[in-house]
Order: sequence, then C-alpha cells, then structure tokens
Amino acid sequence: MTIRSIIGSLLVAAPLATMAQNNPGSNHGNRFEQLGYLLADPNMYRSASGVPGPKYWQQRADYDITAELDEVQRRLNGSETVTYYNNSPDPLTYIWLQLDENEHDPKSDNNSFDGSNMKDRMSGREIGRLLGMEQGHGVNITKVTDASGKTLPYTINQTMMRIEMPQTLKPGEKIVFKVDWWYKVPNRMTLGGRGGYEHFAADGNDLYTIAQWYPRLAVYSDFQGWQNKQFTGRGEFALTFGNFKVKMTVPADHVVGGTGECRNYKEMLSPAQFQRWQQAQKSTEPVEIVTLAEAQDAIKHKSDRKKTWIFEATNVRDFAMVASRRLVWDAMGVNIEGKHVMAMSYYGPEAYPLYRRYSTKVVGHTLRSYSNHTIPYPYPVAISVEAANGMEYPMICFNYGRAEADGTYSESTKNGMIGVIIHEVGHNFFPMIVNSDERQWTWMDEGLNTFCQFMAEQEWDANFPSRRGPAHHIVEYMSMPKDKLEPVMSNSENIIMFGPNAYAKPATALNILRETVMGRELFDYAFREYARRWAFKHPTPTDFFRTMEDASAVDLDWFWRGWFFGIEPVDIAIDNVKWYRMDAKEPAETNKAAEAAAIREDTHIAKTRNKEKGMKTVVEQDTSLQDFYSKWDRFAVTPAQSAAWQQMQASLTPEEKQLYDSKKNFYEVTFRNIGGNVMPIIVEWTFADGTKETDRISAYIWRHNEQEVTKVFAKDKQVVSMKLDPLRETADIDENNNSWPRQATPSRFELFRSERAARGTSTGGNPMQQARQ
Repeated sequence: MTIRSIIGSLLVAAPLATMAQNNPGSNHGNRFEQLGYLLADPNMYRSASGVPGPKYWQQRADYDITAELDEVQRRLNGSETVTYYNNSPDPLTYIWLQLDENEHDPKSDNNSFDGSNMKDRMSGREIGRLLGMEQGHGVNITKVTDASGKTLPYTINQTMMRIEMPQTLKPGEKIVFKVDWWYKVPNRMTLGGRGGYEHFAADGNDLYTIAQWYPRLAVYSDFQGWQNKQFTGRGEFALTFGNFKVKMTVPADHVVGGTGECRNYKEMLSPAQFQRWQQAQKSTEPVEIVTLAEAQDAIKHKSDRKKTWIFEATNVRDFAMVASRRLVWDAMGVNIEGKHVMAMSYYGPEAYPLYRRYSTKVVGHTLRSYSNHTIPYPYPVAISVEAANGMEYPMICFNYGRAEADGTYSESTKNGMIGVIIHEVGHNFFPMIVNSDERQWTWMDEGLNTFCQFMAEQEWDANFPSRRGPAHHIVEYMSMPKDKLEPVMSNSENIIMFGPNAYAKPATALNILRETVMGRELFDYAFREYARRWAFKHPTPTDFFRTMEDASAVDLDWFWRGWFFGIEPVDIAIDNVKWYRMDAKEPAETNKAAEAAAIREDTHIAKTRNKEKGMKTVVEQDTSLQDFYSKWDRFAVTPAQSAAWQQMQASLTPEEKQLYDSKKNFYEVTFRNIGGNVMPIIVEWTFADGTKETDRISAYIWRHNEQEVTKVFAKDKQVVSMKLDPLRETADIDENNNSWPRQATPSRFELFRSERAARGTSTGGNPMQQARQ
C-alpha cells in the first residue's frame, strides 16, 4: 500500500486526571480500572450484585397525629404518638428526630454560615437576611413522654432532637412515645423554605402548604447509623417508612388535600361536592369537585367554624398537606397497570386557566410514564398543588404556574408548569418509594428523577423544550474552570452550582448511558431492576452502580468514575487523518499516478513564470538538438507492463481478486482525548456522492492509551468530510475540533437587559395576550 494523501495534524496535550489514579504518570491504567475502594464493601446487608443482602433490615415509625391550624395566629399546634420499631441488630439508648422548622430559627447555623455582600440594588428579603431572620420562628416542644405519660429527657441541637430511652431499646422491640409541639407558620414567600403560607393581599386569604411540620424520625441504617446531619435548607431528607393517621382541624371553609386517603370526605364536602367526588373516580377527564365558583364564593365569605379532616397513609416516609379556602379541586381516575389511582389537582383562581386544562392530565401521564420505566405506582393518590414553588412529598407535591390577570399565559410559563409538575410528581418514585438519602446524595433522587422527567417530557410532546437531559445542554457547565466544579458524588451543602451538578449532570449521564453506551434495551431492564430491588428500601450509590452492571453485563466502572467521581469534561478531537488506497499495479493507473507525481515534482516558480512570459528554450528553438527522448512518452503502457499485469491477475485467488476489484479507501484517523473523560467515538462520514454513514466505537478503545488512539476505517467510497458526535450525544465541550476538514463554528452574542422574574413566569413575551389585543 502507498500513501496517496496525508491530511492535517493538530497536537494538544491532554490534562492530567483529576480523580484518584491507579497508575499515575501513565497514559493508561487509570480510567478503566475498577472502582474498588471507591465503593462500599459488600456484606450481609448489601450484596456485591447490588441487591439487598439476606440480612437487610430497616427501621419503621408509625404516627398518629392530631393537629390544628390557627389561621388567625398563623400557628400550627400538634400532638403525635409515635411507635418506633427497632428492626436493627443494634441496641439503642436514644433516638433522633428531625425538627425541620428550626431552619428558620435565627440561632441555627444555616442562617449565618454563608458569605454575604452589599449590592447597588437590594431587595427587602436580602436586607432582611443581613439584619437577621424574622424572630419567633422554630419548633416549640411542650411535652415529650412515654406511652404512660412519663416524661422523657430530650436535647435539641438546632434541627435535631435526641430523645433518651427509658431503657435500652433492644433489637426486635418497639417503643411508643408522645410529643406535643407548636410553631409559628412562616411566610415562605419572604423567609423561604418549603412549608409555610402565601398571603394574597387582594382578597385577604392565605394558602398553607403544611410540610416538614411534625417531629419526624431520622433514619438509622446499616451503612451509617443515625443520619443526623443538620438540615440547612438545601440537602433534603432521609426518612423512615411507616403508617400515618392524621387529624387536621382547619377553618370549616378550607379545602384540604394531603398524603394518603381522606377517610371522611362525606362529612367534609357538601352533598353536591361528594357526588362529584364519586363521579371523578370513574371519569377519565378531570371533574371539578370544588368548582371555581365555589372557591370564589369562599374567598368572599369566611367561616368562623372548624372542621377536622382525617387522612390515612400506609408505608410512606412522610406526610404533607395543603389547606386554603381559595382552592379549586379537580380529579380523575387513572389506570396504572390494573391499579386504580386518583390523579388530583388543587389550585387558586389565578392558576385556573393553566391547571384546569393541564395539571391533572400531566399527573396521570407522569404516573404512566414513570411506572413504565421503573415500577407500577403503588399508592392510591397523586396530587399536584399550585403554590408558586416546587417541592415534593409522598402522594402530594407543590408546583408553580399562574396565568396573567386576563387569563393568558406565555408558552414558557405553560412548559415550565408542565415540567415542574412532571418533576415533582415523579419524586413519588425517587425518593418517596426508592428511598435514598437526599441529605448525603442529592443526585440519587434529583438526578434520577430529572432523567425520568426528561423521558416523560419527550413522551408528552415531541417538541417539549427539555432543559435537562440532552447531552449538549450540560456543555456550558462542564466547560467551567475546575475550581468551580465538584464531582456529582459530593455532599449537597458543598456544591456551588446545585442545579447543574445534582440535577442536570446525572440526568445527562443516564441519558448518555441509555442512548449511547448501553442501548435502551439493556439500560431499561437494569434501571427497572434497580427500582424493583430498592422500592421501599434505603439504597446507596454503590447499590445503584452495582445493580446497573449486574443486570446488564456491561462494565460501567469507567463511566461512573468519569461522570460521577470526576470533573473532567468530554472533548475528543480529530487529530490527524491519512488516506490510503490499494495500489492495484494496473499499468495505466500506475503510470498516470507516476506522471502526476513527476509533474508535481518538476513544477517550480521559475519554470511557471518563464512559461507565462512566453520564453522559448534553446531545445525548442534548435530542433536538431531533439532526439528519441524528446518525443518519448515515458508514461505510456509498454507491452512488457501489460504482460506482467495479466500474469499477476491470473495468479490471484478469488479472495485476492475481490480485494483488488473493491477499490477500498482506507482512512487512518488519530483521535485525541483533550478533555480527559473517556467516551465512545462516534464518526459520521460524508462521501463524495453526498451519502453519509456513521461508525460507533466503544469507549474501550481508550483502555491502552487514554490520551490518543489511532484506528483505520475501510470505506467503499471516497470520503470528503468527517464529523465527531454528529447528534451531540456525548456532551463534547468543543465542537470546533470535531470536524475534518476543520469547520469554524459561529458564535452569537445578544444585547439584553437583565431582569429577575418570579419563578415560572415568562421572560419571552406572551403571544397569547398579544393575539387577543
């Protein structure tokens, strides 16, 4: 074989790996080594396959709660009886409870450990934080006793409360204790946080989202003991499964929705509303149980009476509620693989144009989509509440999405609402059912849920503008300076850019696994297996990583190492291309190539300019100087050459003859791993006739040299261009080095005025409103 053309060379040194290296200083033996010490050792509680071990255990806590919402004082008073089961092999002398509302106590560390600075323009909320939190917030414990009423000693450390056992709680035993408490319900629109009230000044009413409102058991587990890391407002919750019975007393005109099933709808609703409730259970279209007209009437005529709503929930990790007189409530039945589930929505008049049309149907779609990708939804209810935020609890979540005063809304508001409903309803699966520790590993619920959200969004509308999931959307984050990044496997409080790290990057990684690395069939089976294995249990990252490999027979340690334990980006470049063709020894073709080469060799600037000038040489002027060689065609095919060619052809085997006739083009391509994160190599070839072809090379091509690899590709047709990652599926941060010949990628800039808008509102105009005008 002879080289016909050598094209291009660009040499760029790859950076050193930022993660732990098994073979420092080498160009191999690092990224493809097994995770080893980075994973927890398998044991009798958690097997090496990722399945719960033969001696797996977890605790249980049952709650019987009686509470009252004092609307006048904006105060919640509660009393709970807790039955705690010690299913662990360990004797316990104390237990830990979470007091999440203490995040609003000015004395809690979370209100002082962040830096602060002055700005040219500051909001009242920002100034309030500088002056100190509003006083009077936090949980007030009034009594802690055992079942007989004997006082139990306790200690409160910020958002955690330790109760000392009257005697050691041995394995297999249970304890019943009681706690009375109250707290001032915070204005979550000014103080922040998940639970609280929102005041509507126009009609003088409040919307209450009752969340993280009762003293609740922290998790005691086999892998870390008590999870009593303080709640600072970011890292969410590790919670224990149990059964709930809740009696909530509210003003009689309030509509209440909550975790689980209401046991006294008949007493709480008017006869007409109860009839609509019964109708909704059989309807496949949302039915307004509390109508817009009824909600608007309640807004104007406040009741001074009270009612007590009773809810029960089985095998859940938490309980939350919504209460207000200014709520429309609609519902419909949804069939989830043979199980009847009530999809429901609660929303105020300002959200009616959006929520009435979309919310409950989005709830139903989310349940169907997630059930298909994980496990069938096991609970009887799923609720979406419009509350100008986004937060999740078992069977109920709080979302945003409000129309303008004239009933119009922008497309971004609509899509934002649909996306947040899918996301928050989806949290029923991660972590409400597959119950990971959100305080330590935020990505295990937010990342996995955002990935499922992306699939559900695309199943909802092929043109849905999903922000997280497509690989190219994470490029900006992964291109940031290294000192602004941290691994996905980081504690939530230590993350600088929380959304990209804990939500977008793991969701993108899982999408790449599904579409590019594993393929849908292998990925989907393994992902469902993880959900099935760890439903209603407490998984760790190790359990997830091991299950995905165990159920697929795909070694993914290199992928976890790069995407979850590392911060290096993907940047693969076409570094060098060489084009080879078979030298078939055919005389005419061989001589023609030799002639072209001779002309190239003999062409120089002086000869060119002499010819342009019309100069006659001596030999041209004096013909007597011309001999045989002056007219001899040295590149003409001779009889001897023809005979040799025919003899060679006759001696070829059929296989050799086929190879000679194929006229294959061979392209030797060198790829450079500039970013450091190894990924599959995806090459799109464009041929001279305009057709295209794509080759996909496993990431394992990098195992012997993680910085540079060379591979030969045989093509039937001549290639005119190459492009790496044509569908933008690997999150390559620099597309300028992805093409041969090089193609400049245009960048655009925009002049804009920065304005901060409320969450969920549009910044791109409202065409619906403009059309009406």
